[in-house]
Amino acid sequence: MENEVKQQEQIKLPQEFQSLIAGFFPNTKYFDSRFDLLQVQIDESRRNQEQIKDQLRDFKGDTDKRFEQAKDQLKDFKGDADKRFEQVDKHFEQVDKRFEQVDKRFEQMDKRFEQVDKRFEQVDHRFQRLEDKIDNLIERIDVKVDSGLKENRNLTVRLFTFALSFSLVAVVGMFGKLFGLF
Repeated sequence: MENEVKQQEQIKLPQEFQSLIAGFFPNTKYFDSRFDLLQVQIDESRRNQEQIKDQLRDFKGDTDKRFEQAKDQLKDFKGDADKRFEQVDKHFEQVDKRFEQVDKRFEQMDKRFEQVDKRFEQVDHRFQRLEDKIDNLIERIDVKVDSGLKENRNLTVRLFTFALSFSLVAVVGMFGKLFGLF
């Protein structure tokens, strides 16, 4: 019995050893199931990639449409802006014409002011000549008045001396009559 137990133990050992080894090394079923799972994952990834490619194509098409719309809108905006700038240019041309007319009017006014300045210079010159004539006339009058005043003074002094001498003669005559000298 002891032998049998030992033999059974020896038989058990290789089975245990085999199961232990089998636990470390997977069998073909394990690899088949793993490869099947891997194949399923790869197929799923390919389907997902195709879906993503389709979505990217759709996105690209939508983006292209949007860019075309944006280009059309920009063309319309550019056309509108060009029209507006043309209108503004026309307005500026009109304003330029008006400024040219105003400049011409100012030139005419400048000419008129130059004429007025010349007339004022002529009037100033005439006034200066008149002033000179009046000054000469006043000087002549002053000379005549001064000479007349000298004559009047001389005459006044003569008349005064005559009046005094006459008064003196009258007083002397009166004293003479009073004292009986005459």
